[in-house]
Amino acid sequence: MTPQPPRRTGFFEHYEELIGTWTRRLRNRQQAEDLAHDTFVRVLESRASEVVQPRAYLHQTARNIAVDAYRREDRRAALTLQVIDHSLPHGGDPEHYMHAIQLADSIERALAELPLNCRRIFIWQKIEGLTQQEIAERLGLSKNMVEKYMIRTLRHLRDRLDAMAP
Repeated sequence: MTPQPPRRTGFFEHYEELIGTWTRRLRNRQQAEDLAHDTFVRVLESRASEVVQPRAYLHQTARNIAVDAYRREDRRAALTLQVIDHSLPHGGDPEHYMHAIQLADSIERALAELPLNCRRIFIWQKIEGLTQQEIAERLGLSKNMVEKYMIRTLRHLRDRLDAMAP
């Protein structure tokens, strides 16, 4: 008798529920779809055939992936501030230094308002120096889509910083 492939059909019936749940939590359908995709990839690569409750397993896996992504973004934001801080003048005019600190804080807050892909693309391009093609390959997007995310991010930053200007 030939070995049977693992049974994973019980997972797919919960796809729309997973998308709906995470769209509400993240307030962004695109991010919810990305999370669901990552969840199903992880489930399909695991020994999920032994899972008794596929629905609960899917939601827990999605929750774990979301928490991991949040932690990575939190570390990246801290790194971004460190990079900005190191590029600021240390000495001389304290008023100029305080203005630069406030600007860095405003940029961080404005970036936090954006979807994950916008933040990733901005950080990877502006801080880590990746090209749009490299970012597109990392995210599995077209170069054109990466450019659109960057334009959206830069417009958002400009609007937020203009609103804060005296």
